[in-house]
Amino acid sequence: MKELLLGQHTPVVEVYSPELLYPIPRQEARSALGINGALPFYGVDQWYAYEMSWLDKNKRPVARVGRFTIPCTTPNMVESKSFKLYLNSLNNTQFESEQAAISCIVEDITEIAGAAVSLTLFPPDDDALQGHHLAGQLLDNCCVSSATGEPVADQVEISGDGSVVEEKLFSHLLRSLCPVTGQPDWATVWFHYKGLQIDQDSLLSYIVAYRTHQEFHEQCVERMFRDICMRCKPEFLHIQAFYTRRGGMDISPFRSTLADASALPRLNRQ
Repeated sequence: MKELLLGQHTPVVEVYSPELLYPIPRQEARSALGINGALPFYGVDQWYAYEMSWLDKNKRPVARVGRFTIPCTTPNMVESKSFKLYLNSLNNTQFESEQAAISCIVEDITEIAGAAVSLTLFPPDDDALQGHHLAGQLLDNCCVSSATGEPVADQVEISGDGSVVEEKLFSHLLRSLCPVTGQPDWATVWFHYKGLQIDQDSLLSYIVAYRTHQEFHEQCVERMFRDICMRCKPEFLHIQAFYTRRGGMDISPFRSTLADASALPRLNRQ
C-alpha cells in the first residue's frame, strides 16, 4: 500500500498525477459496526469540488465546479487530500474538450474507488450551485445532556408512548474528528424517517457525542444509520451529513433504506 499523504506536508504537483489518489477500503469500518455481506442501506457519497481547472485545446485555462457521485457500494472511499491533490495536478493538463476531461477524471476516480462513479461539471456561477434549505425541524435548541466517551445507540431514546411518526429533523451541531490528523470536521446532519418516535433531546445529545469521535465522514453517517435503525425500527430512514468545505472540496454522504431515494443538493453552509 502506498503512503497516505493526509497529515503530511506535500508540495504542489504541476503535472497530471493519478497515482496521487489514495483508496480507503470501506469494509474494515463496516465490519466494526457488524455490517458484513449485503449492505443494509443504499446511498452515495456526493462531493463538490470547487477548484477544478485544466487547459483547453487552445491552452486557455478552464474553471469548473464538479459534482462527483460515488456509490456507497464501491469497495473504496477516496481519501480527501489525495482527491484534492489529484484534481490540482490537472491544472496544466491540456484536453481537447470538456468531455475528454470528464472521461479522464471519471476513469481515474472509478479505478481508485473500485466501481463506476459519475461527474457533472458546472460553470462557477451556475444557478444549480445555489445552496439548498433543509425541510424539517431544527434540533439545536433542544436540551443536551453532557456527552462523554463514544456515541452509542442507547443514547437515542424512544418517546414513551411508542407511537409511529414520520419526521424530518436536522442539526448544525455535528462535529467529528479526522482519524488521521485529529482536526475537526463540521457538518449539518439531516434525518427523515418513519418509525418509533425518537426523543429529540436524546437525538441531539447523540449528535453532540460525535464531537470527540474520530472517524471519516462516510463512516460517521453509516454509524448513525445503524444506531438509529436499531433504536426506532424505521419503515424508512434517510440520513445525510453536509460537511463543510476543506481544501476546496465538501462531501455529503447519504444513506437510505430505499434504493430509489436521492441525495439532497449542497447547503449554503458548504
